Amino acid sequence: MRKESPLRALLTVLVTAVVCSFFVSASVVLLRPIQLNNKLLERSVDVLSLTGLLPADGEIEQERLLDLFKGLDARVVNIDEASLDSEFDPYTFDGRKAAADPELSVAVPPDEDTASLGRRSQYKTIYLVWKDGKVDRVVLPVRGAGMWSMIYGYIALEADFSTIAGVKFYEQNETPGLGDQIATPHWQSKWIGKHLYNEQGDMLFRISEGPVKEDASGAEYQVDALTGATITANAVTYLMRYWFGPNGYGPLLKRLGEQPPQEPAAATGQEG
Repeated sequence: MRKESPLRALLTVLVTAVVCSFFVSASVVLLRPIQLNNKLLERSVDVLSLTGLLPADGEIEQERLLDLFKGLDARVVNIDEASLDSEFDPYTFDGRKAAADPELSVAVPPDEDTASLGRRSQYKTIYLVWKDGKVDRVVLPVRGAGMWSMIYGYIALEADFSTIAGVKFYEQNETPGLGDQIATPHWQSKWIGKHLYNEQGDMLFRISEGPVKEDASGAEYQVDALTGATITANAVTYLMRYWFGPNGYGPLLKRLGEQPPQEPAAATGQEG
């Protein structure tokens, strides 16, 4: 076979492709645990910041952080059935991919789609925090369309499933200096102690049009406005109204209140 033979060139290309494919595949397999661990670490910081389990000074090693996170009672819930359990692994389930999968998601009717979701996953990963054998907090993911971007966050509720214990909007691309205030700790701190529902179970929470006076009627359901960012503020109100209404977590939270779950053995000692 001559060096310049087309067959020789073809064989060289094929051998190179096979070798490269082998190394790429091996890299994917070897790096997968590292990528998964990094993804868990990133998620753990957002979730644990709302649980009340982190030390007051915020100093904690990554290994301890992951241990605390994995010690949470994580559940992939079925939203449409208001069920706490599903067959999915909460540490590998990808809610974003599920929202685009016709078998795992539902189309949101336009007249109900206040958060401009289009489609919603039937399943979401939530986190239960236990204390003295009872649910002390629950952390729930939310998302909705903002002015320029899809906004992603977590909302933590106290044991009454109405009082807000904390909020974390961890991904957004709203207008710098205006709408992106939703990601600032100062504004997020204003949510703490606010209520979602009144005594009749009506969802009344919203972002106000201006500063909220503590003694004003309905102040317990309102958070201060975002200066110069009315569209983003309204978007946050709309996503909250969707996720904590009858087509979101509303039925699940009602069930948790009426039929408190039992603490699983794995959750025992999570605060250790």
